[in-house]
Amino acid sequence: MNLFSLLEQRRDTMGPIRVGVIGAGKFASMFLTQASVSDTIHVVGVADINVPKARDAMARTGWTADRYAAGSFAEALRDGTTYITDSSDALIEVPQIEVILEITGNPIVGTYHALKSIDNGKHIVMVNVEADCMVGPILARKARAAGVVYTMAYGDQPALISELVDWCRTVGFDVVAAGKGTKYLPEYNYSTPDTVWNYYGFTDEQLATGDFNPKMFNSFLDGTKSAIEMAAVANGTGLIPQDEGLNFTPVGVDDLPQMLKEKEKGGTLSRRGTVELISSLNRDGTEVVRDLRWGVYVTFEAKTDYAAQCFAEYGVKTDDSGRYGSLYRPYHMIGLELGVSIASAVLRGEPTGSPTGFRGDVVTTAKKDLTAGEILDGEGGYTAFGKLAPAHISLEHNALPLGLAHGMKLIRDVPKDRMVSWDDVAPDETLPAVQLRKQLESEFRAESLASV
Repeated sequence: MNLFSLLEQRRDTMGPIRVGVIGAGKFASMFLTQASVSDTIHVVGVADINVPKARDAMARTGWTADRYAAGSFAEALRDGTTYITDSSDALIEVPQIEVILEITGNPIVGTYHALKSIDNGKHIVMVNVEADCMVGPILARKARAAGVVYTMAYGDQPALISELVDWCRTVGFDVVAAGKGTKYLPEYNYSTPDTVWNYYGFTDEQLATGDFNPKMFNSFLDGTKSAIEMAAVANGTGLIPQDEGLNFTPVGVDDLPQMLKEKEKGGTLSRRGTVELISSLNRDGTEVVRDLRWGVYVTFEAKTDYAAQCFAEYGVKTDDSGRYGSLYRPYHMIGLELGVSIASAVLRGEPTGSPTGFRGDVVTTAKKDLTAGEILDGEGGYTAFGKLAPAHISLEHNALPLGLAHGMKLIRDVPKDRMVSWDDVAPDETLPAVQLRKQLESEFRAESLASV
């Protein structure tokens, strides 16, 4: 509980932590506004293929123009300013930068950035959950071997869920389920970038700010982002997805202990020790009372009768047995909280969540009838959405991970709602992301055979 004092000590003895940012979208903007008022973090550089967009992000998040007018990294380091560039490679290669924030959201590019950062001795905060859930176990292992930290992004929901799971286990409760809230109805699975704003209800003024990417927000809506984040949680905590994936159970915070437990105990889960999404909407479209749309939760069981007695004595809301409880956080503040990951990685050498195995996967699922020759357009697009599956089921079906379903050409027809498999596409085997993914699948199959 002394992270801030460590930051102050670091500032006073060695100067602020030197950070490089790749990607200048909404998440990065939220981090940048906090960094603009911090004297413990120095954003040495921001890399984005659209330099004017990056400059606009700086301007609207509280940075004065003189603070990002540096003409080189050397000038930025000398003057404590920020250099904006279109070269992520050049940013990663700056020796003085200690930690890279990968915030592109592109899993193929993000894998490349993570590998290059590790090779250059940088800690890597992988905001790019799309890449993490696809090849994160390999990246985390490479980082450990290189003596750097590979970490989830604090403020994003997977890290906050992992923190709740860690708390639960540390104090001695059995974890029953963990996850987050979202706005969900089954029809959302088939939403496209053309229909997404009808579901959200944003105003024209909000959309005009430039913070709202229709594909990104559509991935939040169609279930893809939920699957991605829960796969990351499973891989980081050891929780195992249910065979059916996510149920998006409509439930309010007061009913978490009753609903988010095993079916045989009167709940909704087909497996104990799992991940689950809960919806803020009932299936008829009405709002759930005391929903957790923006938050995260964990449900747990007391191991002893005395612990259950303490639940009653201290006002813990439980299920009808009195043994199941829950803890939740009503909000997550995304990039506004990212400084925790930076400080933890650099000052403690600890991740705020990191994959420890391959347990959950996000399988590419057709949004419509797809025909040979079509090009998949990835997360939040028109052609596919992602569904959560246990890793063994994904591999049994030879499923194409959603993270690679961008720009791939179909060589066979795929009917609506069916998994897209590796056999349905022509992958580019030269891509590092494809190579790492193949390595992960090969290693997991070998581990499975060895355990039989």
